[in-house]
Amino acid sequence: MSHLIAVAPVLAEHRYSQAEITATIGPLLTSTSARRVVLDRFHAASGVSTRHLALPLEKYAGLTSFDQANDLFVAIGSELAERAVREAIESAGLAPGDVDFLLFTSVTGVSAPSIDALLVGRLGLRPDVKRLPSFGLGCVAGAAGIARVHDYLAGHPRDVAVLLSVELCSLTVQHGDDSTANLVSSAIFGDGAAAVVMVGDERAASMHATGLEVVGTRSVIYPDSAGALGWDIGGSGFRIVLGAGLADVVERHIGDDVRALLSAHGATPADVATWIAHAGGPRILEAAEHALSVPEAAFARSRSSLARVGNLSSASVLHILADVLADGDPAPGTLAVLFAFGPGVSAEVVLLRRPAVEA
Repeated sequence: MSHLIAVAPVLAEHRYSQAEITATIGPLLTSTSARRVVLDRFHAASGVSTRHLALPLEKYAGLTSFDQANDLFVAIGSELAERAVREAIESAGLAPGDVDFLLFTSVTGVSAPSIDALLVGRLGLRPDVKRLPSFGLGCVAGAAGIARVHDYLAGHPRDVAVLLSVELCSLTVQHGDDSTANLVSSAIFGDGAAAVVMVGDERAASMHATGLEVVGTRSVIYPDSAGALGWDIGGSGFRIVLGAGLADVVERHIGDDVRALLSAHGATPADVATWIAHAGGPRILEAAEHALSVPEAAFARSRSSLARVGNLSSASVLHILADVLADGDPAPGTLAVLFAFGPGVSAEVVLLRRPAVEA
């Protein structure tokens, strides 16, 4: 068992309405009136009201090279990462020197040394901290990161671990690309980061830690779906791959995977008090609702997060998790299910429980 004791969501500095983003980014992607009509329609139907961006909106016209964008990813991403980890550690009542393991994930930039390595000096982490940077999991990495940290803590029950997600999606903007995938992408993605502090059983007992227990996890890659989601990486950087059938893949599979995990722990979807669903977009949320036979209200927090900040890729589900915890959910003795999707197409499902209050 592992214990999730703190979550710190952070957002990029520059906040804009969807209308402002549409007006500025639209001309960068297409010069034809027909495709502009399509872009406007996608932006209006995205479920997004506001987003936070890494750069002032007027700077994106000059963002035309991969090396320029990646340099900004490292600089701005490191600042957001430091903020998130520092806030999470402080919220957990710990110090940087207490951290034994740091898992860093992103799919919107690359560097060597990676951002987690840069944080060692900036935060005062121990020089013997164990690190694991991850690239390529995409939007699923927030959920998968919790699951893999849980696996680590099963073998290191005295340890403190941190999951860090940094996603600056706006820096992947592809000028002159008016493909349907890029127009949809331009409508939903925002910029942010999040850090999660988790501890093993023995460390939790010594701290008298309260939080959520990670009860179990399930990982899956769906067959014949590799072309539905991901990146084509070339000279201009990251070009989105976003298949029209992605929502169908989700609806076809996620219900069975959630039920399988719950069944392994003697539960059913009816026993789940709180749902923490990655805010992949309106169609993804609708597909998951249908697959799980849950009411629209079950994913209200996911839709609220999508409206306020857009899809933050791997950080998205962690921001929603933070919203859930801020509301005091799930109630003591009840279950929560957290899930997300990524390239593969892959899914990760995490079963969480708030321990019952002892009499």
